[in-house]
Amino acid sequence: MTAINVTQSTFKSEVVESDIPVLVDFWAEWCGPCKKLSPLLDEIAEEMDGQIKVAKVNVDQERLLGAMFQVMSIPNVMIFSGGEKVDEFVGLVPKQEIVSRVRNHL
Repeated sequence: MTAINVTQSTFKSEVVESDIPVLVDFWAEWCGPCKKLSPLLDEIAEEMDGQIKVAKVNVDQERLLGAMFQVMSIPNVMIFSGGEKVDEFVGLVPKQEIVSRVRNHL
């Protein structure tokens, strides 16, 4: 499964009410590090299909979601499990670190 785009109207059903952990990428079109992170997250979505869900929030289009989660710089990735934010990191991090953070919540 590839990453899904999430909006304010789908955030609750896709992220908060998900039965499996959700990795949420807050990004923007103009952000260089976001463009480098995106293919890594797509790979993780494929490799861990069924174990986690990967969601993307475009902060330019979804300003309220960005404000709600106090996103100050991007890429900002949050991991949600059981409807709660359980982890967060900012910036471009290696794929293995992302996978290991996700595994902590499986």
